[in-house]
Amino acid sequence: MSSIGKRRQPPDERRIATDGPAEPGWGARDARTLRARLRPVVSPARRVIERLSAVWQTAGGRPPLGCVRVYFGFRSLPRPDEIVAGGLVKIAALARAFPNTPRRWNLLYLVSSRLPPGAVALARAAKRKGLRVVVNQDGVAYHGWYGRGWETVNAPMATLLGLADHVFYQSRFCRMAADLFLQVQPAAWEILPNAVDTAAFSPAAGTERPQDLTLLLAGSQDKSYRVRRAIDALALVARRRPDARLVITGRLGWADSYEGGRAMALEWARQIGVADRVRFTGPYSQSQAVELFRQATILLHTKYNDPCPAVVVEAMACGVPVVYSATGGVPELVGSEAGVGVGGELSWDRDLPPDAVDLAEAVLTVAERHQEYGAAARQRAVDRFDLGPWLRRHTEVFGRLVE
Repeated sequence: MSSIGKRRQPPDERRIATDGPAEPGWGARDARTLRARLRPVVSPARRVIERLSAVWQTAGGRPPLGCVRVYFGFRSLPRPDEIVAGGLVKIAALARAFPNTPRRWNLLYLVSSRLPPGAVALARAAKRKGLRVVVNQDGVAYHGWYGRGWETVNAPMATLLGLADHVFYQSRFCRMAADLFLQVQPAAWEILPNAVDTAAFSPAAGTERPQDLTLLLAGSQDKSYRVRRAIDALALVARRRPDARLVITGRLGWADSYEGGRAMALEWARQIGVADRVRFTGPYSQSQAVELFRQATILLHTKYNDPCPAVVVEAMACGVPVVYSATGGVPELVGSEAGVGVGGELSWDRDLPPDAVDLAEAVLTVAERHQEYGAAARQRAVDRFDLGPWLRRHTEVFGRLVE
């Protein structure tokens, strides 16, 4: 039995539907009805536009033989000071070595978690012209995470894996999930986890380290259980660490608005007496991320079955150890030395959030040996997830494909 003591966890709220406004007179049902009526007209028109766009984007002369020119499917990429997440972060990192080339390109690089409009049509047009296609495959949709309609989300990913000349799976978990739900055997593949610039993402100097026990819930919070579990764990930790605090970042995707989600979360925190210990920062850019991690003591990652979260390797590079749901691909990133995981069974039918009591115990364990865990986290990031080898491997694969 935990030294903190078990207690009943409140049921997690369902995500608020995002099909349309819920106000009287115009609700989700009205929006679905309108979309259903427009679909026979809109869908064929969209496919025609996507095909024409793909033909235009693959037009033009070829680059010189052996010269790798990469197109990411977007006319322009975000700046470092713009707020982006997921696949666009990886694309921006790769674009350092391979600038985005919308014209006269010979290799199309697509990230499954941030596909451009008309990605399948573009890939097919590229293959018809003898151009190469590389896919960076993240997680897939399934009922427990996405709900109804998950098959529709997976359909373009399955097609792209079949068209790809090479596939980078972000973790062994990503590969397993793709095999199960996409059921496509790519022509060539390998597992290549997300990377981080360990020169930019580095530990804070001694005078800049946080004095309080600051827990960071980073990334985006698209389901309410991620925030609720973190708040519940904070309340338990605070019984033994009066200096405990929680910083919550990113969008609050389960609510109608950010302010609405923030009010809900603060009410949960107020009910258990920790509202004054919780701070919200909202979404952040990559240029703001380093300072955010440097102000944290521990990254608290409560997401269930996360395929390969970049926030975990970014935190580790900053010397911030991780307490996490030991599901999905996160255990592959953290290992046994850079943090403590809270075990959970694998389910595709429903999310199984980590227990708040176990999270609190893990936080206290890491806090007691923080210097040891922090040093190990930094070293693991440098040894296994540095951006340099990640870019070199892409260079090798790209060179082989376009030679």
